[in-house]
Order: sequence, then C-alpha cells, then structure tokens
Amino acid sequence: MNTNYRIQEYKALFYRLFLAYLFYFIARLLFFTYNYKLLKVDSVSDFLALAYHGMVFDTAAILYLNALFVVLSILPLWITTKQGYQKFLFYVYFVFNLIGYATNFIDFIYYRFTYARTTIAFMDIIKNESNKGNMFSRFIVSYWHVYLLFFICAFLWVYLYKKVKVVEVKHENKPKYFLFSLLGLVVIAVMAVGGIRGDFKKSTRPINIVDANRYVTKPEHADIVLNTPFAIIRTMRTTSFKKVNFVSQDVVNTEIEPIKLYRNHPKTKPNIVIFITESYGREYIGAFNKDKNIPGYVSYTPFIDSLSQHSLIFTNAFANGSKSIHGMSSVLAGIPSFQDAFTSSPYPKQKIQSLVSTLKEEGYDTSFFHGAPNGSMGFLGFGNILGFDHYYGKTEYNNDADFDGSWGIWDEPFFQFMKQTFDKKKQPFMGTIFTVSSHEPFVVPEKYKGKFPKGTIQMHECVGYTDYAFKKFFEAAKKEPWFNNTIFVITADHCNQVGYDEYNKVVNRSAVPILIYKPDGSLTGVNKELAQQIDIYPTLLDMIGYDKPFRSWGRSLLDEKSIKPFVMNYNGTQYQFQRGNYICLFDGKKATGFYDINDRGLEKNLIGNRNKEMDAIEVACKAFLQDYYERIIDKKLYAK
Repeated sequence: MNTNYRIQEYKALFYRLFLAYLFYFIARLLFFTYNYKLLKVDSVSDFLALAYHGMVFDTAAILYLNALFVVLSILPLWITTKQGYQKFLFYVYFVFNLIGYATNFIDFIYYRFTYARTTIAFMDIIKNESNKGNMFSRFIVSYWHVYLLFFICAFLWVYLYKKVKVVEVKHENKPKYFLFSLLGLVVIAVMAVGGIRGDFKKSTRPINIVDANRYVTKPEHADIVLNTPFAIIRTMRTTSFKKVNFVSQDVVNTEIEPIKLYRNHPKTKPNIVIFITESYGREYIGAFNKDKNIPGYVSYTPFIDSLSQHSLIFTNAFANGSKSIHGMSSVLAGIPSFQDAFTSSPYPKQKIQSLVSTLKEEGYDTSFFHGAPNGSMGFLGFGNILGFDHYYGKTEYNNDADFDGSWGIWDEPFFQFMKQTFDKKKQPFMGTIFTVSSHEPFVVPEKYKGKFPKGTIQMHECVGYTDYAFKKFFEAAKKEPWFNNTIFVITADHCNQVGYDEYNKVVNRSAVPILIYKPDGSLTGVNKELAQQIDIYPTLLDMIGYDKPFRSWGRSLLDEKSIKPFVMNYNGTQYQFQRGNYICLFDGKKATGFYDINDRGLEKNLIGNRNKEMDAIEVACKAFLQDYYERIIDKKLYAK
C-alpha cells in the first residue's frame, strides 16, 4: 500500500460518514414510527422514497456537524495515523454528532404538539423557563423509552465506528504525501460545499426547510424528508422576516384592509375577560363538534358545552401559530407567527397597537394572569411590551401549596384568584388569563383523581379538570356586581393530543374554539364561517364601539360588510391560507397547492385546474404577507 495516497484514511473517513447516514435513516424510521398517525404514509416504498429524498438534507446536516472532523481527518499532517490523533478524532466525531443526533429524538414526542420539525426557536421557548431541571427529569420518567433508544443507537454507532481502524504508518516521501493531501483536501472541500448547498448549480442557494416540499405531494411528508439537526442549523442566526413586494397598496387595502374602523355598535365600556386556554383544541369540546359526524365522539367539557348554548361560538376557528407565545400575540395584538415567532424576531420591541393599548386609551385597567413562575414562556416580557398595567403570576399568587409540581398553579384555584382580583378592581377592566393545567404531564390535583373521565388519550382527564375550573369560576363570578357588565372570551393557544382522526388532518391540527359570552344573553348562536385568533382583537373593539382607526390583520367576526372570512397560518414548511372554496399552500414566493376547503387532510391538489377564485386567493395571501412583513420591519404596527 502506498501510504502517500492516504487511501486507508479516506476509506475510514467515508465509512465514518456513512455511519452517520445509516443512523439518520434509523432516526427517520423511529420518528415515523412514533408519529405514523400524523404522517400517514401509504406504503413501504413511499417511505423509502421520502427517506431517499431526505438524504439531501441528511447530507447537509452531516456535513455541517462534521466539518471540523472532516478537516482534521484530511489535513496534510504527518501524525494523522497515530493512535493519539485517531483517539482525538473519535471524540471530535462523537461530541458533534451525538449532540446533533439527539435533537432528532426530541421530535419523536415534540412533533405531536407542534406538527413541525424543531427549529432554533425552541431555545427561545425554554430559555424563559425557571424549572428546566424539573422538566428534564420529568421527561426522562415520562419518555424513558426515547432516551433508551437514543443510548442504544449511540452505543451501536460507537461500536461500529471502532470496527474500522486506521493503522499507524510512516511517510517516507513527505513532499509527495503533502501534494496528494492537498489534492484530497480540495476535492473533499468541493464535495462538501455541494453537499451543504444541495447541488453544484451556480444559481442554487443553500437548501432550506421549505425545499423539502419539492419532494412531496402531502405537506406533512416534508417532515419525514427533513431531519431536526438540519432544521435547527438552518434557522440559526436567520430570520424569515424579510420584506416582499407582490402587489400594490390598493390591493392590500382591498384584500386585507390593515387599518380598521367600525361603526356597528354604540360606544360602551364593558369589562373584558379573555381565557387563552392551554392546548384546549376544538376537538375536546362537544358543542363545537355537533355537525362533524365523528364516529364514537365523546365530549370532555360539560360546562363549556352548557355555556355554549348561551354564547356565540365559532365552530370553524383556527390558531395563527403553534406555540403558546404565538397565541398570546395573535389574540391580544392580532399578530400571527409563521416560520419564526414574531416575539423571537428582531422586531417585537416597538410601538404595538393592540387590544391592551386601545383599551387603555379608553380608561381600562389591564391585567395579565399566568399561574406559572413569573417570566415563564416569555409572557411577562411581551406583556410589558404590550403595556399591561398588572402582571399576576405564581409570585403574586404566593401559595406554593397549589403548585402542580410542573408548570404552575392549578387552574381551579388560580381562576378563583383572578376572580378575587377582579372583585377589587374599578370598572372597566380587561383581564387575560393564560391557563396551565391542560398540558403534559397530563395530571389533575390529587383530590380530583377519578372525578373526570380518563377518555382515550392522556389529555382528556385534564381537559375535564380545566372545564371544571371554568365551572367554578363562573359560579363564583356571577355573584359579583361586575359580572353582568362583562364580555367573556374563551379560546386556546394551540392544540394538543389528538383522539379522533378528523383532527389528525393537517388543517385541523390548528383547530381551536372561539366562544364569546355576554351574561345578558344578547349574543348567541353558532357561526360556521372561517375565524381565527387574530379576529378576536378587532371583534372586541367592534363590540364596544371603539371609534378610532386601528391596525389589525384580522376582521371583526360580527361585521359582514367588509373583509371575506379567511384564515392565515403556517403548517411547518409552508403558509396556509383558507378562504372561500379553497385552501392555498404558499411557499413564500408562489402557490404550490390548492385544495377544496373541505379537504382538511390536503389529499388532492387541484393546482392543475386553477381558476379565477384560486388566483384571487393567492393574491390575498400575497397581500397579507406583504403588509405583515412591511409593517413589522418598518415598525408601523399602529394606525397613524
């Protein structure tokens, strides 16, 4: 063997990189196994085709993570075959690879809650949590099997790595060795650049998350093609907040009407109480599913079902984001979140016209309630930006005897704390509560064990508990003088565990309730038109007769004279715009699919038969995105 050509080293290098591909395939298979109900692949051959296309993204992730290892492996040094140097390479290889590889295992479970591969935005969520150690230990107990699988894969990976060794050699012709090493370095560097970019075409930009959609016919399959290390790396130090120029301002004003002014109701000053209910998907509430014809359907919310009979409910409503902080910005400020959260972007620290600011102008006292440790989820920080007068968290509650051991104060006592706080306030007041109990680890207070139906998924029991907390709140609140002069809104931040196939469908994964209750009974009924979280803010201002222009991308749900009902959100890899008879998928530049409005699983793409309504929907989608990014970047989140 001519040692000057370094053949054994190159063989070892490619073998070690091959092992990374092998274990990424195993991770993809395990990811699918854990989430097959959400991903629905028709056959083994279809899965293998998706895995094949996923190699493009695996290549990029593997090369990102192994860049240092590859360089160190092929440097023209005389010591690269020595045992000590090879041991050093071993540690470099596994430190980077196993850290990256572990992120794939996060999505075995986390994907069920976000319906998208985890990105760097995950760090923005957990950095505000003060109980990270408690969360980590709880996850080990709850999801021990995921940790076990990771360590089995890691052990097997190490074992296979050691099967191929580099034998120490002496280089007699060092100039020749150096020359061939430089040649190998150049060739491998060029290959690595092409692998990271996705191909060698000069016109091609480095591949991104959205490019996974090029290889799929069902949007959810893009998450099989992707891998989590790639999704995290490609969203580091990047932002999707960039101006676009699709349409004229006249089109924006016609299609979206970002500056609203309503004249539908006389000016009044009722109190306003908004419940943003943690993970309380529309699926769980019977009143919102009466016409869905779901086989064997069971409701777990007897109180909300009863309250719905005396309220106006929107049974075709959706969230504008997938995480808790997205729900807060959507409901209170009418600002949705798409690929990146608005609150995690470079732009949240600006003047923001919102439900909080407009009500403060009208003399309202404004409060935000969240039973978790103060600052959790980023609510305190964003609440300060919006300008809440008061923040009430676990600190203000000041009784750890009611702490659930995981997230915060149990819903029932914290609801009562909020009610007692309202009792002391001067009217008019506006209060928003973000609940905590209907969430992993899916437990209820010890004294209520066995009181609520277990249902078919873990979530059902704690849904019943939070419903009971609502019941106790309303029973107590209706005895107070402020109750009859109050508008109550109940919605959710996002969805959670799915018990029925109807809500496994891609579009329905963001289905949330919107309920508006007035104790005087003047607002009742069932509205089946499209609705979304960002509609709550303009609806409430319309209801109280707010008589000034305000910025809102949503519409009043009580106004039928202006903007057509629509929903705008993001499905993990593409924008999703619903209006009229169709659902439009948009990749940031162009429509990639049109589906019948009832095709909630996005099964049949109709883009090959485009019509005028589809064209108009794409224009509306473009108008929304253009105004959204322009106002946020130019810091014009208010009406002049």
